[in-house]
Amino acid sequence: MYPAPFAVKLKEDRKTIVEPDISVICDQNKLTDRGCTGAPDWIIEIVSPGNSSHDYILKLNLYANTGVREYWIVDPAKKRIFVYFLEKAKFEIETYTFQDKIKTSIYGDLWIDFRVV
Repeated sequence: MYPAPFAVKLKEDRKTIVEPDISVICDQNKLTDRGCTGAPDWIIEIVSPGNSSHDYILKLNLYANTGVREYWIVDPAKKRIFVYFLEKAKFEIETYTFQDKIKTSIYGDLWIDFRVV
């Protein structure tokens, strides 16, 4: 797990570099001395006031098209967590509140309990 600032070059042949709030990379071969080359397995973004479309539209589409397996958008203003399962054949989303315990889809036994955060 790598918190920002941490550079992620999503595709080796492209110059698109992002800096997610939290990146989880399982494949150690993707790690370099400059960050990560290739899609992280799981990205968590915390919505900034006034720039929510960046996370909800631009980054969502970018991550879906580059192989990120799971993408969470934590929105403090709405008190919601939007969980996107991008590796499924059919694009899926689930919505949670800050009172929920959320299970990741890419790790069978990992839960994040927002009630204690």
